[in-house]
Amino acid sequence: VQLVESGGGLVQPGGSLRLSCAASGFTFSSYYMAWFRQAPGKEREWVSAASWNNVNTYYADSVKGRFTISRDNAKNSVYLQMNSLIPDDTAVYYCAADGPFSTLKIRPERYDYWGQGTQVTVSS
Repeated sequence: VQLVESGGGLVQPGGSLRLSCAASGFTFSSYYMAWFRQAPGKEREWVSAASWNNVNTYYADSVKGRFTISRDNAKNSVYLQMNSLIPDDTAVYYCAADGPFSTLKIRPERYDYWGQGTQVTVSS
């Protein structure tokens, strides 16, 4: 099993980034996919999730209206479009998979597979 994130980097406040996560080694289309983030000295925080059937998406209040999760089951990939970034969004971002055919979970210990993370830094 592999989850490989990409797309992180340094961006100014108000800017945008698009994170990607490429999955392999499991039946992607039957797994909930989520994004988490972890800032230095803080616990890992759930950010967003997309249901396995691509019908439902969910967001933490802190990112609602600014971030958009999407997935392409044909490409075994999940994305996180991040707009209107603020310094508090600075963190390592991880994609995670839970399944098969599970329901929404926001606790990191409930997820089966994890990527290695990609750093997002929002700073002027």
